Amino acid sequence: MPLQLYDKEQILDSCLAVFARYGYEKTSTAMLAEAAGISRALIFHHFKSKKELYLSLLDRCFARGRIEMGFDNLLEYKDFFAAKKEFSIIKFNYYKKNPDLYKFVREAFFATPYELKMEIEEKYGELITNRDKEWELLFAKVPLREGVDRGQSFKLVMLVLDYFDNKYISELADDSDLDETYLQSFLAERDSFLALVRHGIER
Repeated sequence: MPLQLYDKEQILDSCLAVFARYGYEKTSTAMLAEAAGISRALIFHHFKSKKELYLSLLDRCFARGRIEMGFDNLLEYKDFFAAKKEFSIIKFNYYKKNPDLYKFVREAFFATPYELKMEIEEKYGELITNRDKEWELLFAKVPLREGVDRGQSFKLVMLVLDYFDNKYISELADDSDLDETYLQSFLAERDSFLALVRHGIER
């Protein structure tokens, strides 16, 4: 691996921990340079600004998460609801294994720094929309009752899931709360709501 690329990856690893601990606004370039063990000049050799560094980290987290959580294999599943449950467990364990990444992503998407709001909404809004389209393709395999609109049913299911995703994030502000007891409680509550929806739409 070329030295410059290796250095850049090391910088990103070190800076992730700083952003995770202090958040975007309270993190200075001096703090990032100190954590990476390099000069501010070298940081700016790789990244034009703190904003660009933060967004590069977010790109990296998003790409790695998709690969490590196996999202590219989504359409191989046969059951939409079983896939949703399995991916929740996979995501939970991934964040538990990578607490700095969890804190970083949590801030980026659920407490978005004002300076980055436009860039994150534009770029990741499209990526999230595309991800939801893949879930919609999997939902097409769900047998529905006669007369039930598939598009409306999918939106209803996603509204329930989005509610619980937001609940999950708001309750787990501290990564120390990421334990198996919470996961089982969360899944049980979410599945009880999904069961009500399924009863109304599924054949």
